[in-house]
Amino acid sequence: MVGTGVRAAVEWLASVAPDPAACRWEWERNPQGVALLPAGRRWDVLILPGELGYPTLDVLTRLIDRPGPVLSDFGEARMGFFVQPGTAARWIGTGVRGVGLGTWIVVPYPGRAAGGVRWLIPPDGSGTLTDAALLELAMHEAAAAAVRRGRGGDRGRGGGGTEA
Repeated sequence: MVGTGVRAAVEWLASVAPDPAACRWEWERNPQGVALLPAGRRWDVLILPGELGYPTLDVLTRLIDRPGPVLSDFGEARMGFFVQPGTAARWIGTGVRGVGLGTWIVVPYPGRAAGGVRWLIPPDGSGTLTDAALLELAMHEAAAAAVRRGRGGDRGRGGGGTEA
């Protein structure tokens, strides 16, 4: 039996599909367990390389209780953060790919891993997205912590805390 949260997440995601019923059918019957959904309607996706994405997610989850949905590929090479529509068109960060209006993304059924992608943070159906400015802040903090670790700057301080 599918829980209310998963059902709400399925409806929220499928609502952007040209044919929501076909999208739900794909998730249920396709052996890959994925659907191809258009970005730019309810959300855009910012795709970060895994070496930056995972530390960014760590920082982000320290800043807020629940970020928006986050996808990862099984190779851990990329992570996709769901952000407000229109963000991809305005994003200028190096090494970050924006998926917005006119593009599509492979999305697994909420709560399931399938077709080479998995949810690190599945959608909850409420429409919660990660604020792009907060995501950028978390990316900067994650990158700065990596630089400090590379220089030995975190030794003796108990890890990568935020600096003022």
